[in-house]
Amino acid sequence: MHTIVGIGESLWDIFPDRKAIGGAPANFAYHCRSLGQEAYAVTALGRDALGDELAAELDARGLGRYVQRVDYPTGRVLVQLREGLPSYEIKEDVAWDHIAYTEELAELARRCDAVCFGSLAQRSPISAATIQRFIQEMPAGSIKVFDINLRLHYYSREIVEQSLAHATILKLNDEELPVVAQLLNIHGTEQEICHTLLERYALDSLLLTRGALGVNVYYVTGSCYHPALPIEVVDTVGAGDSFAAAYLCATLMGRGRAEAVHNASHLAAYVCTCRGAMPQLPEELR
Repeated sequence: MHTIVGIGESLWDIFPDRKAIGGAPANFAYHCRSLGQEAYAVTALGRDALGDELAAELDARGLGRYVQRVDYPTGRVLVQLREGLPSYEIKEDVAWDHIAYTEELAELARRCDAVCFGSLAQRSPISAATIQRFIQEMPAGSIKVFDINLRLHYYSREIVEQSLAHATILKLNDEELPVVAQLLNIHGTEQEICHTLLERYALDSLLLTRGALGVNVYYVTGSCYHPALPIEVVDTVGAGDSFAAAYLCATLMGRGRAEAVHNASHLAAYVCTCRGAMPQLPEELR
């Protein structure tokens, strides 16, 4: 088993008819744990009823050891689904904007084999500083997955570049790629942009998810592709997080890139057939 952390936002996705656990880093950690790894969510929840409920849910999934409780409301995202695709209204100045760096987190960082982090939780200087310190404390040779996860206006060139400077794997989707290219003043075709990102930031690999068009994985010496699987989409919330988790776990287990992409594509496809980002996985996907 490897020690894996998803650090950043943990929240409730509030749908028109229900609520579900959300937040990309927590989703990522959940899938890593489902795939047999020692995984945790590093986040902050409020001292309120929603925080109590979410803390209990994370504990039940084995993710809650490093969850902080703070005097801010628990995070909420109002989610609307149109033809299966989500749009978001993200509440501000909430608990996960106030993740503190503690000695307990420093100890976790020093034994952490891989971490996943994004841009959203870095909208707050407090959480941004904690995330950056955590990454810097990790051992040499550890894997840092930057799941860029652009949301609304909660990102900047400074945060993106700072994060890429520490990352070993970049994960983004085909809608985010042109935004990142414009932000970083990179020109060319999709493939040229991806290779520029790889070389400029010395990345090991770049995962480009493209929805119904499948996924491309780029690395310095080449690339591989996996088509989208024929499924009936229920919702896509959390699918990208599950893909990144499965790709990372396969990589840590020494699988080749093509096998890692295959495994990740099948897990993400299954998540798309479920409601919510943390479905229980069938045995064949574990």
